[in-house]
Amino acid sequence: MSSEILINVSPMETRVALVENGVLQEVGVERELSRGIVGNIYKGKVVRVLPGMQAAFIDIGLEKAGFIHVDDIQQASSNESCTSNGNGPDIRQFLREGQSVVVQVIKEPISTKGARLTTELSVSSRFLVYMPNVTHIGVSQRIEDEGERERLRQQLSLALAESNTGGGYIIRTAAEGVEAEELVREVKFLQQLWQHILETTKPLRAPAVIYEDLPMFLRTLRDMAQPQVGKVRVDSKKAHTKLCEFTRQFNPEMEPLIEYYSADQPLFYLYGIDDEITRALEKKVQLKSGGYLIIEQTEAMTTVDVNTGAFVGRRNLEETTFKTNLEAAEAIARQLRLRNLGGIIIIDFIDMLELDHQSQVMHTLEKALARDRAKTGMANISELGLVEMTRKRTSESLGQVLCQFCPTCDGKGTLKSAETICNEIFREILRETRAFECDGFLVLAAQSVIDRLLDEGSSYVGDLEKFTGRTIQFRVENMYSPDQFDIIPA
Repeated sequence: MSSEILINVSPMETRVALVENGVLQEVGVERELSRGIVGNIYKGKVVRVLPGMQAAFIDIGLEKAGFIHVDDIQQASSNESCTSNGNGPDIRQFLREGQSVVVQVIKEPISTKGARLTTELSVSSRFLVYMPNVTHIGVSQRIEDEGERERLRQQLSLALAESNTGGGYIIRTAAEGVEAEELVREVKFLQQLWQHILETTKPLRAPAVIYEDLPMFLRTLRDMAQPQVGKVRVDSKKAHTKLCEFTRQFNPEMEPLIEYYSADQPLFYLYGIDDEITRALEKKVQLKSGGYLIIEQTEAMTTVDVNTGAFVGRRNLEETTFKTNLEAAEAIARQLRLRNLGGIIIIDFIDMLELDHQSQVMHTLEKALARDRAKTGMANISELGLVEMTRKRTSESLGQVLCQFCPTCDGKGTLKSAETICNEIFREILRETRAFECDGFLVLAAQSVIDRLLDEGSSYVGDLEKFTGRTIQFRVENMYSPDQFDIIPA
């Protein structure tokens, strides 16, 4: 599978796209005024400890205080003797209000929630993740060959013995097939970086930034640069220079693949990326067969509904359903990556009677999800025909980054109909008739509501005037939303 990484840089934001076989798979957006903070290390100040939740809020200098659970505190996870009523570690034994603590962001602030924090610190390079407070050596689960896994463990153990350094490491997927010299070089780099972080921490007063992760276009080369990547195109000369310097130091074989794009036609327009992003913000995803998906993201979970749509098949209903679900499984995996949807995800495939068809659809979904860099977990099809799965969420989805709540519907996605508002107006007039002594009422509302009151509702307005003995007048307010109105006693 051939892949290309496209990097579009502008003064306000940087966008990165991963294209596989000509199809957009992932999009990242980093804005200059709201850069991502996952991986950043801060010296924070504990502002509130919540024993009932076994959690605390920590001021790290952002608009919202960060949140840390006792399970994310290094001392708590390594000290089994600390318990609170037999229910696990008591956070009060590790944190107190006003205390300074060094923490790392593991999850971006999302909506009204602050950043998720941990004291289990780590720093990354291309092949390794260094964890100074543990001694474990782990290997990425994506490296499936047991012989290669063991070889990498042994090579890293030898490198650590030679350098006489402590701490724990995770060998990343990109390390598959690398020689011992590369691991030795990265161990030295990470040790130097960690020493710099320690020296920076001491004089700082909380809250303060200790270490910031790389900007997105450099992180992309560190995290996405797999062997199948055949080209990296960037449309900024300055960013191109930085990318070349970065790869020259950490990944020399990637440097010939980096290309400065200077044509007049915008880079993302050339590949149709902007159109794909626009479609990724819509609820409906059209399938080639004529079927479609409906994807709805809420704060609690994301739901995906599969429909046959215009696809009627050729043989029978079961075969039509099976083919639609197979196509949908591939499309769903791509949409989760493209939209960066995380948390709990419920997929409602079309009901299949044959167990073999169910098994094949699940296998197709698992295979498609295997290409996802985010960690996923999945349960089998339930009795109700639903698939429950999770996808690790570390940052806002594409929709949350690019969109905002509609000020009219406040994010609900629906508004009360004109008929409903008319009925509410009638009820409010009856209430105010009993509450106020007046000769009549002036109703202020949107054009659609006034039109209905003077058309379909005119007879009801006449009946209401007779019943209340008051005159009712209407005035259109163009600034009012369709479900907003006021009634003024006259």
